[in-house]
Amino acid sequence: MSAGCVITGVMDLKSELLKSIWYAFTSLDVEQSGKVSKSQLKVLSHNLYTVLNIPHDPVVLEEHFKDDSNGPVSNQGYMPYLNKYILAKATEGTFSKETFDDLCWTMTSKKNCKPSIQQGLCSPKDCFKLFCLFNLLSEDRYPLVIIQPELEYLLTKISSAMSLEWDGTLLEELLSQNAALQDGMSVWEFLEHLSAGQLLHVESKESFSLAVDDVFMEMYHNIIKKGYLLKKGHVRRNWQERWFVLKPSSLMYYVNEDLKEKKGEVLLEENSVVENLPDKEGRRCLFCVNTAIRTYEMSASNMKQRVDWVQAIQTALRLRAEGKISLHQELKLSRRKQRETLQRSQNNQSSHSEPTEVEAPQHSSPEQQGESERLEQHIEGIIQKQREVEAKHKEEEKQEREKQQAIQRDLERQLEEAKEAKEKMTATLTEMQKEVQQQKKRIHELQLTQVKLEEALNAQIHARLEEDGIRQELERQLEEEQKKLVELQLKTSAVGSQEDSFTTTPPSSQQTEESTEIPVHESTSTATPPNIQRSEESSQHNTERELVNQSTTTQMLKHWKIQHNHLMKPITPGDKVEHLPVKSTCPRQGHALTSTEFIAKVQTGITQDKGNGYSPSPTQEEEEQGS
Repeated sequence: MSAGCVITGVMDLKSELLKSIWYAFTSLDVEQSGKVSKSQLKVLSHNLYTVLNIPHDPVVLEEHFKDDSNGPVSNQGYMPYLNKYILAKATEGTFSKETFDDLCWTMTSKKNCKPSIQQGLCSPKDCFKLFCLFNLLSEDRYPLVIIQPELEYLLTKISSAMSLEWDGTLLEELLSQNAALQDGMSVWEFLEHLSAGQLLHVESKESFSLAVDDVFMEMYHNIIKKGYLLKKGHVRRNWQERWFVLKPSSLMYYVNEDLKEKKGEVLLEENSVVENLPDKEGRRCLFCVNTAIRTYEMSASNMKQRVDWVQAIQTALRLRAEGKISLHQELKLSRRKQRETLQRSQNNQSSHSEPTEVEAPQHSSPEQQGESERLEQHIEGIIQKQREVEAKHKEEEKQEREKQQAIQRDLERQLEEAKEAKEKMTATLTEMQKEVQQQKKRIHELQLTQVKLEEALNAQIHARLEEDGIRQELERQLEEEQKKLVELQLKTSAVGSQEDSFTTTPPSSQQTEESTEIPVHESTSTATPPNIQRSEESSQHNTERELVNQSTTTQMLKHWKIQHNHLMKPITPGDKVEHLPVKSTCPRQGHALTSTEFIAKVQTGITQDKGNGYSPSPTQEEEEQGS
């Protein structure tokens, strides 16, 4: 960067600061005498030191004005101190110029800003931003004014920000009605006419405020370009969408466009380079910025955006190399040079035309005629170039306006699509909620059904368990009855064996025993149930039958025992002899037999009677004894 560029930058900063200070100084001149009291200048100087971050030295101010301590200080008397101790120490980047201008605006607006201005189109914030833009485009002469070309440029920028085409008829009508405004318009006249709607056609205050804010950020804060880009991370290497703001010295990126959370900054240096990249990793429209520290990879939304961003970054690098801090300041100087060149050409043309008319009767030399022709051609060329520049500028503005309108239509279409998608999503969500409620209701019903089925299953299981218990109880009772029956049969067979052991048992007792055994077996066969799973009543009936049979058998056994005891009773000599038939074969006829002979005789007769089937029945007395 050359020394001339540095000096130019310092002079530009000084001139811009001096414009705002001029407003603050004139606001303290209540009597409009061109002089301000020393106490007021002390307060103003202290405030300037504060906002410019310069160490304040009140002693210097006293020494500088010691010869004029009793009277006020004029503008010319304050300027040497201002240039030496304030403006010379102000450094770009060490203070906020917006805060500095806000201080000067606050001091001057209290005196000069009319209430009708803020009640019209312009809000207080809009007035401050327009005040800063006015100072940026105003001429470098005092009192400060803005000429018609620069005013048209500012109004065109605001109209383009509102996606409208600026109509110059309003300005022409105003200038025709007030001829004094043709030489320039002060900031208070500019704000008054603009707030009254005499310079722009505005649809709403909100759109106007947004447009003023956009132009203010672009021109005052030296923003060359801004917008969303995809940036590749340095550590994670993933792609994130960021809001980028390009200035002549840096490329800053934020989380979103509200500029609240800054994520990083790319410092643009003399050796920095911007270049396109081929498509990769599924990303298109790639480009990168190479710095001495690292390489920043970015992706634009389309090819046109990539071209615009690359050209804008190249412009920022060019301004950086030339030592210029503002693109719009450079454009302003370029427009001023064009106007000066055109003015000189017109002046030369008018100065040459007057002598020609006076000396018309005289003959001019060929050299003068050739010089005049060349000058006219030169002037016509300049005029033609100016017309071409203006036509090109209008064409660019028209394309930009069409572009903004297309973007607006696209955004409106996307908004309508988003609304339709939102309505569809809402309807789908409502249907899904209804379906969820139905499913919840169905699940509740199924849960109730499941509870009922579980209760029924538990009841069936309980009934089955009770049935198994009853069946087991019946089987146990049946087994007990069978055991009793087996014991009874064993007892019966034991009694029969005991009866068989007695050989002296008469035939009648054997027949009785056989006849008795038949019912026992029959009772046994009848006591056995044909089906194990009979009901409880059938089992009880069989038990009762068995008990009856058992009692009958017991009575018969008692009868058998009586007969057995009767048979086992010894017979005394001569007992019941009279009942025995007398046989002719008896020995010792007519004589008594001995006891031994008698017993042998009787046993022989009994044996023979058994062989003949004779069985004497017991007497009634014996039955009664047995019973």
